[in-house]
Amino acid sequence: MASRSNLRDLLELELKDTYSAETQLTKALPKMAKAATNPELRAGFEQHLNETQNHVRRLEQVAQEMNISLKGNTCEGMEGLIEEGEKVIALSAQENVKDAGLIAAAQKVEHYEISMYGTLCAWAKQLGLSSVATTLHQTLDEVKRTDEKLTQLAKQRVNAQAA
Repeated sequence: MASRSNLRDLLELELKDTYSAETQLTKALPKMAKAATNPELRAGFEQHLNETQNHVRRLEQVAQEMNISLKGNTCEGMEGLIEEGEKVIALSAQENVKDAGLIAAAQKVEHYEISMYGTLCAWAKQLGLSSVATTLHQTLDEVKRTDEKLTQLAKQRVNAQAA
């Protein structure tokens, strides 16, 4: 990162990291959906896969608008979060307990995405890239809604069933 000299360069670097994170997530969500036994949770993972594919497309749109490439970076943070989710999938636990663990793993991912997109939006606004900021904010709003849905599902059903 020492070669990055200004906020636009840093924005580009973080967009690459976010692109890597989202593409990794498109591979992990089907595994999480398959592991979920609660029908609402499974459907939520499937819906979020569609949203995540849209997130990837939005990032590609932003890259085109900024005339940058998103290739060449691996998001190690998302790699770690996905690895944690895979550990939950591998647990030999009651179905409801595993579903509660899947929600926890998914919320870690959502919180990570909220921090990524919040930062990207702030930087894009600071740089006067209002169209980029608007596009990124769409994703931020979706990620926040997903986190809220996971919280409600955990509170209203899954955690009580796991207990």
